[in-house]
Amino acid sequence: MGTNNITFTAANHVLSVLRSGRIQLKGIFQVGSNYTFLVEVNLQGESLEAVYKPTKGEKPLWDFPSGTLAKREVAAYLISEALGWGLVPPTVLRKNGPYGLGSVQLFVDFAPDGHYFNFTNTEREICRSVAAFDYVINNADRKGGHIVRSNRGHIQLIDHGVCFHYEEKLRTVLWDFAGEKLSENMCSDITDLATSINSFGKLRNKLSKLLSTAEINALSERATGLVASGCLPQPGLDYNYPWPML
Repeated sequence: MGTNNITFTAANHVLSVLRSGRIQLKGIFQVGSNYTFLVEVNLQGESLEAVYKPTKGEKPLWDFPSGTLAKREVAAYLISEALGWGLVPPTVLRKNGPYGLGSVQLFVDFAPDGHYFNFTNTEREICRSVAAFDYVINNADRKGGHIVRSNRGHIQLIDHGVCFHYEEKLRTVLWDFAGEKLSENMCSDITDLATSINSFGKLRNKLSKLLSTAEINALSERATGLVASGCLPQPGLDYNYPWPML
């Protein structure tokens, strides 16, 4: 299942360019509390626009370890791909960015009004998987503006720097589906994800370079618990809305 707009072969090619291409700064995004740059990544005559978030530009948070937000961006992409849902644009970690270590994510071009609060009913239906995804990764800041419709018409998710905490921190605008039953396909995908993490194979090895052991174990437990409940979570004392919501 999923909304992936990039084939496996194309995604691997994009990742190769993002990992190895020469990065050139093009501008800075004026929104957000952390430094975020628009860059151009060039490799063997091919050029891609991307979003570069250097660790040096991260504003310290009281509840997340310093210098880890860029790694969480990459972890969110890995989980999206492991689920097979294709929700997060290709994202890599680069040590040699213009300002050092940071995440580099394929730029998603979307209109200013192309966000969740302006979606059609059909587009909102797709977001059931987003609600499940955000619970699994424990997204502490899912704003409506982080769920976008690309100019090609695909739903994509951006901004995952404050995810994967081992304590419950879900803050999201996606309570439309609260309490709804998960589909069999979603349960199967999430079960496979938990199995993959617990097998201590390739995915676990990649995550171990991005997240702490406690965070990885909590990720697995959330995935297993969500399938066991069979339903998307209800808001409560431990679940809040982000602010601002857009």
